[in-house]
Amino acid sequence: MTGSDSKAQQRLQMADIARLAGVSTSTVSRALSGSSLVNEETRARVIALARSLKYSINIGAQNLRLKQNRTVGVVVPYDAATRQHLSDPFFLGMLGSLADALTEQGFDMLISRVDAETLDAAAQSFDSGRVIGIILIGQWRHHEQLNQLAARQVPIVVWGAQLPQQLYCTVGGDNVAGGRLATEHLLAAGCRRIAFFGDAKLPEVAQRHQGYVQALAAQGLAPDPQLYVAGSFLPQGGATDVQELLDRQLPFDAIFACSDLLAMSAISALRAHGVAVPEQVAVVGYDDIELAAYFHPPLTTVRQPIRAAGRALVASLLALVDGAPAPSRQLPTELIVRASGR
Repeated sequence: MTGSDSKAQQRLQMADIARLAGVSTSTVSRALSGSSLVNEETRARVIALARSLKYSINIGAQNLRLKQNRTVGVVVPYDAATRQHLSDPFFLGMLGSLADALTEQGFDMLISRVDAETLDAAAQSFDSGRVIGIILIGQWRHHEQLNQLAARQVPIVVWGAQLPQQLYCTVGGDNVAGGRLATEHLLAAGCRRIAFFGDAKLPEVAQRHQGYVQALAAQGLAPDPQLYVAGSFLPQGGATDVQELLDRQLPFDAIFACSDLLAMSAISALRAHGVAVPEQVAVVGYDDIELAAYFHPPLTTVRQPIRAAGRALVASLLALVDGAPAPSRQLPTELIVRASGR
């Protein structure tokens, strides 16, 4: 499509929005640019229609070029299935890393929380011109919704796993290597009945489980489905998972938990049942939140590259806003050995 064809198509779409909204095309233009001359009700109606018609605007990039907007949207989805809270130390660490990286570049941060089932709402701040682009912390189960946002040219970078047929840019830790490192450490400590805590329907957890399976296979071991517990990221999730594992009445000598909070609550639950950690059951977590080093026993865990992640996410987003390519990136993970994993 030539530049003139594209502009003609854009004018046609704007006329369609105006007709459906019952306003003039100039009102549509003002609403999409965030003008204060348009009341909030009309602006919301116009933006909703623009989104439904897949009308592609790049107000954020235009404002950046004009030095009128120095704000980046940071969105943390709320997923009813996992129920991971914004107070989760991993989220707080990531928000701090992003704030540092954005400040270094002279940008402000606008934080919002959206329902993961309606991720289109994540683009509202961009469509209205309030932000130049969006950094999303976690893709959850909503790969197709994120592809749709990328297809309509919303500048978006996602902290998460790289997946097949992906149109959007991701920055994430090497989850397969992380899962493998954790499991190899437990195997080297003499453990053979290693339970896995985490919902493998989530892309990042699925990759950690893949690493877990690879490490077992390298030792000639097959994963026992009865040692897999698809727990949530709620603070008490590890305790629930331990109870489920005990109810199955199967022997286990280690737990690989897909977050440090899961690991910590699992250790507390094991202690409540009279099980010594790490003497009877070794435990390895994931993330290396600050509290991990001060827990009792200090937690062996896989460190996520949170500080590097903030800079990488910001750099990728600013490249997208400038019209440059932003290929997905995978950052290295690292095993941090402490007392809980023997």
